Amino acid sequence: MALNIGIVGTGWFSKVHGDILAETAGVRVAATCGTSMEKANSLAARYPGARGFDRLTAMLDTVPLDAVYLCIPPMAHEEMETELIARSIPFLVEKPLGVDLERPMQILEQLRHKPVITSVGYHFRYKQSVAQLKQLLQGRTIGMAMGAWMGSMPGVGWWRKQEGSGGQFIEQTTHLVDLLRYTAGEVEEVYAAYGSRIVHEQHDGVTVSDVGTVTLKLSSGAVANISNTCVLPGGVAQVGLSLYTERGILAWNPDLLESREDGVTTAYSGNDNPYIAETAAFLHALRTGDTSQIRSDYADAVRTQAVTCAALASSITGQPVRVDYVGIN
Repeated sequence: MALNIGIVGTGWFSKVHGDILAETAGVRVAATCGTSMEKANSLAARYPGARGFDRLTAMLDTVPLDAVYLCIPPMAHEEMETELIARSIPFLVEKPLGVDLERPMQILEQLRHKPVITSVGYHFRYKQSVAQLKQLLQGRTIGMAMGAWMGSMPGVGWWRKQEGSGGQFIEQTTHLVDLLRYTAGEVEEVYAAYGSRIVHEQHDGVTVSDVGTVTLKLSSGAVANISNTCVLPGGVAQVGLSLYTERGILAWNPDLLESREDGVTTAYSGNDNPYIAETAAFLHALRTGDTSQIRSDYADAVRTQAVTCAALASSITGQPVRVDYVGIN
């Protein structure tokens, strides 16, 4: 029997996930939900037999679903996870989990009382190059790491509002924070400096910072810096994470992993689609109950959220902030 999947959200990520699901044997996109029936029906039309809805509860009341993909902006989660947990419906939710830490912590507590299978869209964890990076790090001591997410400001209006996206470090650079945790270990303390330099003069109503740098102290004793900006013109971007060890440098970006160690440079490239691997792991869990292939569940993603929210707090106070994992473990 096919797995029936619902999708909430009608943007680009909804189509990415929906198309992968539609091409997977034994899976059916059965329902879509948007902020309007027009948007929901437009997305549903991509998938034979899918029905569109403008309310999550209406979708869940009408179509029996085995799982739901939540592909929604950070500020739009509302009670969606709560509704799914109450109905014992597994979900895959795109990052970040929200604009702050309070709501994700409430959802995590609900999951403790009524567990369901969860996955969070930190798709870099599923790249073959990241598996190779983790393998290369075995036996090495990480001294420090340097990360950068440098690009332009996304065109959607909610991204420009602090209350809409949480800011670049929470909404976008969270991928590198998560990758740092996944490869180098947990973060204990952060110190952040953010600024508004350019985009507030280019666009009306911008309340997010457009430059920022964050120093992170790791539990291992390693230190890291992750910087970001959204002031660059379109088409210009730099995204990656480099780790520095006693053997040399391991430099990763979404397209290439390069090892510069012991005087030898080795490049590892790949064109694998991590979204396919991410969905395969989630579907395997739905079918078997085995969640071991899911590389970021909700509880783990809350830890990444805690780091990015601590960085925002530090940028406001101008002081270092200890990352509060109380209630997450």
